[in-house]
Amino acid sequence: MVRETIRFWRQGRAVEVSGFHPRTTLLDYLRLQERRVGTKEGCAEGDCGACTVALGHVSGGRVHYEPVNACILLLGQIDGAELVTVEDLAAGGELHPVQSAMVDAHGSQCGFCTPGIVMSLFTLYHEGERPLSRESVNDALAGNLCRCTGYRPIVDAALQACGEAPNDTFVANIEQNVQGLTTLEDGQDIFVGNETRFFAAPASEDSLAALYAQHPDATLVAGCTDVGLWITKGMAEIEKIIWLGRVTGLDRIEETSDMLGIGATVTHVEAHPSLARIDPDLGELMRRFGSWQVRASGTVGGNIANGSPIGDLTPALIALGSELELRHSGATRTMPLESFFIAYRKQDRVPGEFVRRVSVPKLKGNEVFRAYKISKRFDEDISAAMGAFKFTLDGRRIAEARVAFGGMAATPKRALDTERALVGLSLDEPSTWGEAMAAIARDYQPLDDHRSSAAYRATVARNLVFKALSETASGETRATRIIGQRDALQAAE
Repeated sequence: MVRETIRFWRQGRAVEVSGFHPRTTLLDYLRLQERRVGTKEGCAEGDCGACTVALGHVSGGRVHYEPVNACILLLGQIDGAELVTVEDLAAGGELHPVQSAMVDAHGSQCGFCTPGIVMSLFTLYHEGERPLSRESVNDALAGNLCRCTGYRPIVDAALQACGEAPNDTFVANIEQNVQGLTTLEDGQDIFVGNETRFFAAPASEDSLAALYAQHPDATLVAGCTDVGLWITKGMAEIEKIIWLGRVTGLDRIEETSDMLGIGATVTHVEAHPSLARIDPDLGELMRRFGSWQVRASGTVGGNIANGSPIGDLTPALIALGSELELRHSGATRTMPLESFFIAYRKQDRVPGEFVRRVSVPKLKGNEVFRAYKISKRFDEDISAAMGAFKFTLDGRRIAEARVAFGGMAATPKRALDTERALVGLSLDEPSTWGEAMAAIARDYQPLDDHRSSAAYRATVARNLVFKALSETASGETRATRIIGQRDALQAAE
């Protein structure tokens, strides 16, 4: 069965939409069709958060809400979800608790960004950990820019409203909303349009494989955190879009004693806990991966398939020795993750073939991992360079090494000369580390761009080799890090 509409839950009822253009964004639908103009357009690229809305999905018997950027999310992607906008929060003539707290704390200034901030606080109100810390609030608001620079009262409002268990109309209506969302789950493929222009959402891998083989010129989207910018900024006239968000099985996380399998449509929010259990540096890397809005939409498979040379996760996965699984029609194949990247924006993927999952080896007792993201801003910034290291130790000597960098070449790339120079080094003899540090210059010839100069990147990469060795030798990070200190993270576990 094929459905020619999308369906979502809105204000306590099912909404069905048909005949929409495949490139229609959720923001355009809200403002131009529903005429709900509380959701604003600020940057149109998923950075400022003025367009933040919440999507709800059923899990564990209740609705879980996550923030998304409506400016780069396609309308078709909200199929099966509950859509909540700023207009939906007040009830019975009374403001929602997060809105009241914003008023009490004087958290709104010019007001343009306020609806998006309120929606991020709404999701924090429902999903935040208790007790709530100021750091957690800052993480939740990292994707919302206040151009009036009034963050302190906004954070105060969050601490006031979100510190206790949620108690609003959404909690009161939980049974109705769960039942309504459950009725939308029909397991059908979606195809809106015709053979030359369509938005499609297959419900199974077999349906996806068949459709993509038939339309290898179609654009696959998972979270749309990158393709969305092709549409809003690049004005790309994409006519065929296949959304992977309904494909059963691609959203699975499978774990064994020595391996973590992550399906292509697992979001960064969903992958975060499992990756953090492999190593604290992976957890810290994921915490700084875009914003909550981006992490809730963007997927691990999308970050890999995108092929960006400055993607943060891929170098870390390469250093860990991950393998990639792809499917074309009924056939699958696997390869080392680093072999997937051929040249800038070019991957070893034939027409009609898609990323299925990535398998990440867990660390053994004699293996050490380190990852470092270097960027101009701490929050929501693309790396100038991202380095990842895995050392296999034989006592106090390095028996094997895997090193990968992003931002240093046209693709995420291993540092093979550096790896060879690291083998045999003693952690107790820093005077012998120079050759490994110098070898990085043979592995990479970085470029100048608006994020960094080539000279800066080269110096940073060299220094990160020394930093990884120093931390491995001492087992401490208090002297080498301002943030993400492993000592504090491990003490808290």
